Amino acid sequence: MEVKMTGIKKSFDSNSVLRGVDFDIRAGEVHALMGENGAGKSTLMNILTGLHKADAGEIVIDGKQQLFANPKEAEDYGVSFIHQEMNTWPEMTVLENLFIGKEIKNKIGLIQTKKMKELANQTFSDLGVQLDLDKDVKDLSVGQQQMIEIAKSLMTNAQVIIMDEPTAALTEREIDVLFKTIHTLTEKNVSIIYISHRMEEIFKISDRITVMRDGVSIDTTMTKETTNDGVVRKMVGRDLEDYYPTKHSKIGEVAFEAKGLTQKDRFKDITFNVKSGEIVGFSGLMGAGRTEIMRSIFGMDPLDEGEMILEGKKLTIKNPSAAIKEGIGFLTENRKEEGLVLDYSLRDNISLPSIDGFSKYGIIDTKAESDFSTMLMKRLNVKAVDEFDPASSLSGGNQQKVVLAKWIGIGSKVLILDEPTRGVDVGAKREIYQLMNELADRGVAIIMVSSDLPEILGVSDRVIVVHEGNIAGELSKQEATEEKIMKFATGGY
Repeated sequence: MEVKMTGIKKSFDSNSVLRGVDFDIRAGEVHALMGENGAGKSTLMNILTGLHKADAGEIVIDGKQQLFANPKEAEDYGVSFIHQEMNTWPEMTVLENLFIGKEIKNKIGLIQTKKMKELANQTFSDLGVQLDLDKDVKDLSVGQQQMIEIAKSLMTNAQVIIMDEPTAALTEREIDVLFKTIHTLTEKNVSIIYISHRMEEIFKISDRITVMRDGVSIDTTMTKETTNDGVVRKMVGRDLEDYYPTKHSKIGEVAFEAKGLTQKDRFKDITFNVKSGEIVGFSGLMGAGRTEIMRSIFGMDPLDEGEMILEGKKLTIKNPSAAIKEGIGFLTENRKEEGLVLDYSLRDNISLPSIDGFSKYGIIDTKAESDFSTMLMKRLNVKAVDEFDPASSLSGGNQQKVVLAKWIGIGSKVLILDEPTRGVDVGAKREIYQLMNELADRGVAIIMVSSDLPEILGVSDRVIVVHEGNIAGELSKQEATEEKIMKFATGGY
């Protein structure tokens, strides 16, 4: 299948998102679509699959002008979209999610569960993944949920598959399996539109690269004919120096201590500390327990044993409200369900944890609240029309900035960042790293959970590696290498 999009334009109210985009996909190729958050990549793909209607331009598939009424029609035609934000039903099982609306039935309409399980198991087997088909999706990790989305797309026999940040929540092993699957698909003439901010993946997997900036397609080139710096320059419109900005903060005394933290069947005897002005990176494979540890520190999940000490004071944290009052902030891995109220305005989302500071006698000072949220939006370069835009209207990376803004706003003493740059473009990543350094300069103790090893090495002052719910090792910045981290992460104590 060959697709050609020409002169695509799209506005939402006064916000012009696409201002003339040309993009094409050839049969059997991997075409990377790149650009900063808010450049219009997802909007362009939503137009291709019928979720949005273009204001101008045309779409031609195999020489015929085509306009899909909705994503289901596009999928039936052979164009499938694996979205960055998971489209799963948490209360339903893995099997139910895979076949919702596509159940296999016999001649009299009875659902053939056995055949569905056989197809599901075969698809997961091809992906090198083992999942309990009867398990509720809400009990799975983000990475496992992502593999469900990929499996759903593979089961449609699509001829064009759009992958929006498909590896953001996957382990290195899962990424390798995905790349092998992509290679197998392209050999069968299936085309892949690959959206990612991970440069190393783009140069490893793609045949061509199209760069978008501010709603316009800037350039399309063969991957082998360009460079990392060349792509970044086209994305941001300038050279990007010092990808990981130098950190100059002075590391002080121990600010936060965890002693013997234990949660049955998830993690055991977790003991570590983080000092003021220090960034401690938590590394490990998906499912190792890193996120579960952080959730318990923040009071989202209960601890069975252990104690926490902040600036010499023993803490009793039973819920997130208590953690916030003590000066602990937590940017969660799942921004859509836990980090944002999507229907609320950007102002309300940013000011929510700090709302008591804008209230007097039960009346909110809306001007002070607006000034506060606007200042943080400008500081983090959030791309939006104004503070009253709903959080749901932003791109994934800009949503991530809003979540970060609200925790900066409360003046956290300890800030936990779980996958802080997941789905964030190269320019915005550097802004977040710079902001982390500035917070460290102010004495904030930062704990960063990341599955991106270059990020762990580039940002952390110290690295703690978790393996199967235990701390497997600790490395100073000078000692840390990808090889040493992976040795600990895979159980090589």
